[in-house]
Amino acid sequence: MGRTRKQFSKEFKAKVAFEALKGEKTMSELSSEFGVHMSQIAKWKKELAAGIPRVFASKADPDEKKKEKIIDDLYRRIGKIQVENDWLKKKLPF
Repeated sequence: MGRTRKQFSKEFKAKVAFEALKGEKTMSELSSEFGVHMSQIAKWKKELAAGIPRVFASKADPDEKKKEKIIDDLYRRIGKIQVENDWLKKKLPF
């Protein structure tokens, strides 16, 4: 029988990672307190530290706006190509 992995909420992960980032308790203490393996806590801590700059990113970040525009344009193009392919499949006899 397979074991199912325990699913943790994003709020729980953030709380544990933040505690680890503060450095007031050892990984062993945090592991015992929250019932999560030390390597998992270290992973969440690393993810939190890497994501912190996004919290302070400006909503008007021009690079982000450019990326969104490019992505929207690409999705539009993909949709158009899919419609053209469907039309060709119906019209061509092969």
